[in-house]
Amino acid sequence: MNSLSRSGRRALVATAGITAAALTLAACGGSDDGGSGGSGGGDLLTIGTSDKITTIDPAGSYDNGSFAVMNQVYPFLMNTPLGSPDVEPDIAESAEFTSPTQYTVTLKPGLTFANGNELTSSDVKFSFDRMVAINDENGPASLLYNLDSVETPDEQTVVFNLKSENDQVFPQILSSPAGPIVDEDVFAADALTPDSEIVDGQAFAGPYAITDYDQNNLVSYEAFDGYEGLLGAPKTDEVSVRYYADASNLKLDVQEGNIDVAFRSLSATDVEDLRGNDDVQVIDGPGGEIRYITFNFNTQPYGATTPEADPAKAQAVRQAIASLIDREALAEQVYKGTYTPLYSFVPEGLTGAVEPLKEKYGDGEGGPDADAAAELLQAAGVETPVQLNLQYSNDHYGPSSGDEYALIKDQLERSGLFTVDLQTTEWTQYSEQRVADAYPAYQLGWFPDYSDADNYLTPFFLTENFLSNHYSNPQVNDLILQQATTADPAERQALIEQIQQLEADDLSTLPYLQGAQVAVTGTDVDGAQDTLDPSFKFRYGALSKG
Repeated sequence: MNSLSRSGRRALVATAGITAAALTLAACGGSDDGGSGGSGGGDLLTIGTSDKITTIDPAGSYDNGSFAVMNQVYPFLMNTPLGSPDVEPDIAESAEFTSPTQYTVTLKPGLTFANGNELTSSDVKFSFDRMVAINDENGPASLLYNLDSVETPDEQTVVFNLKSENDQVFPQILSSPAGPIVDEDVFAADALTPDSEIVDGQAFAGPYAITDYDQNNLVSYEAFDGYEGLLGAPKTDEVSVRYYADASNLKLDVQEGNIDVAFRSLSATDVEDLRGNDDVQVIDGPGGEIRYITFNFNTQPYGATTPEADPAKAQAVRQAIASLIDREALAEQVYKGTYTPLYSFVPEGLTGAVEPLKEKYGDGEGGPDADAAAELLQAAGVETPVQLNLQYSNDHYGPSSGDEYALIKDQLERSGLFTVDLQTTEWTQYSEQRVADAYPAYQLGWFPDYSDADNYLTPFFLTENFLSNHYSNPQVNDLILQQATTADPAERQALIEQIQQLEADDLSTLPYLQGAQVAVTGTDVDGAQDTLDPSFKFRYGALSKG
């Protein structure tokens, strides 16, 4: 089967390249050309967040702040309906395995982007081909590890050829950060496209289109009436998102009614305080977020490129840290119970979650134990105190990160086994430096792309992984690939558990907290409870203001 030629089949309407101002005017006067101007309703809804956008090019970002934008403006082949973790066709009419290694998707007819360009199978192939070709170190291309090639027998049909048979997670991956469908007339095939070009090109076909974009200051959205997907028309036509450098200002604005919704990330103290405020609603949702320390296997103490390189000593350092972390103290003292201790690589509540870190380290019951840590270091011949450079982001994981890592530093140093040089960096620089081997050990958080244990294994522990931390265990790599294609649920669960046991020895990451989703809204706002669901995607289209 051959791919369709792009040439000659793209129909551009007169509004291609339309400016944001003109889009706004068209929306006010009504539109029937497939552009912005949705069929929702209600007043302008203003959302506040302290998240940060890296880029809105799907190939170049793999973070929650960027994906929050993508969820609103790009279409997906598969998506999760409100209230469910299970994927269903979004802009697809059907999606199914037509052979053990072929997943065939049929698009709905008549799809367009907000600029009027047709959306066909050629755009779908282009979107996945460029994701793999660019393979940006801050992007989600690693999720497409099982994708061999994409074919387009006709304008409505896409065939994904997979490397391994019976891929149990591929439909979920199509709903993940690796799955947004982009306009090949706007995006570059072999390089990231600047955000300004994406916005100017109106390369959107999700529930919303962006009408004004000031990165990490203000993003304005308008419902796109050409969206024909699973989520339906947004309940509110116009949404603005304000970005806050200081979470205390975010709290002040939501309690004063200056914004309608605050989502990510208020401090635990602020959330606790707002629960007693009758002027707002605090909405809790199921949690899949985890916090963890990542170790760079090249530059950590005794790492592969250090003068004193020694794999056994490096492993002992990681294991000693695992024995000293006091998760209960972090959960209660820093996060007031909005996070809970995590002793697993797969969070509690998902099939296959076990707790090997509780048994292997510390006091064997989840608590810290300095003697156990000392024994690990002594057995490996590690001289103490160990000098550890530890990095965290001061603006990406909420205002409590400083307290979180100050307490971790104290826990490590109190044992007398470590001397910790604690440093912090803003996220835009942090995301670049962490993959450039600048940080021997550093903070990361994870917000799942899909509700399956695989999403806590594949991005982290395959040899070619999102962390770029030089970790490789061929046995773990093979088991991850095996679980993803094992159809029998019991067999697959056993493999997931085995992977976690092996990782508990290797400790390329050290998970320690699991958190819930929390949104704070005005009393006249509805729908937050609908979108705080097990998909872990915050969809603006579910929100409305009375």
